[in-house]
Amino acid sequence: VTHSIPACIGSMTINGKQVDKESPVSIFAVNKCYETVQDGTFFDGSGFAALVREGYKVRSDVNITLEFRTTAVHGVLLGVSSAKVDAIGLEIVHGKVLFHVNNGAGRITATYEPRGTNSLCDGKWHKLQANKSKHRISLIIDGNLVHTDNPYIQSTSADTNNPIYVGGYPADVKQNCLTSKSSFRGCLRNLVLTKGQHTELFDFSRAFDLRGVFPHSCPGAEH
Repeated sequence: VTHSIPACIGSMTINGKQVDKESPVSIFAVNKCYETVQDGTFFDGSGFAALVREGYKVRSDVNITLEFRTTAVHGVLLGVSSAKVDAIGLEIVHGKVLFHVNNGAGRITATYEPRGTNSLCDGKWHKLQANKSKHRISLIIDGNLVHTDNPYIQSTSADTNNPIYVGGYPADVKQNCLTSKSSFRGCLRNLVLTKGQHTELFDFSRAFDLRGVFPHSCPGAEH
């Protein structure tokens, strides 16, 4: 067995002596334990998950679905960029959800603005669907649809070739379709990207870089 156990371990004794967990010599990817746990991946607000090391190609069409739960009114959800201007980005800014797309001609944004600033940041699960179909983009939050006009109808393909960054991104990485640098704090689950007939469910434990992200356990209530 070469991988870690997704579990809580307590009250360990070796040769009858209690092991002191409070002051370890070193610690790596060990989080608190929670009395109640839900399915999902916990983002502690300090980092990100990086998926698809070889680069994800958005091109003309992509449909992104995920569920999020947070009490913070700012946070990066997802970004895929290129070295040039082409990119897509999903973020929470002032309690609104923004979906940005740049197919090379300019950035366009679909904005979902809830009735109250905190109504999406209430610690409950919310469903998000972001769709890019050539030059058209739309955003559905909890069944409410927002779409936006795109003046750049000739420009249809976002030629990205960088990894998918979820929940934040490294300081030295350029993201052309994100305005926020705030890492997401909260829980994400069921991240699915669909292109045509190809649907991919992303497992955060398979990310090639994880910082401040704890797959497969989401605190129901922190203790």
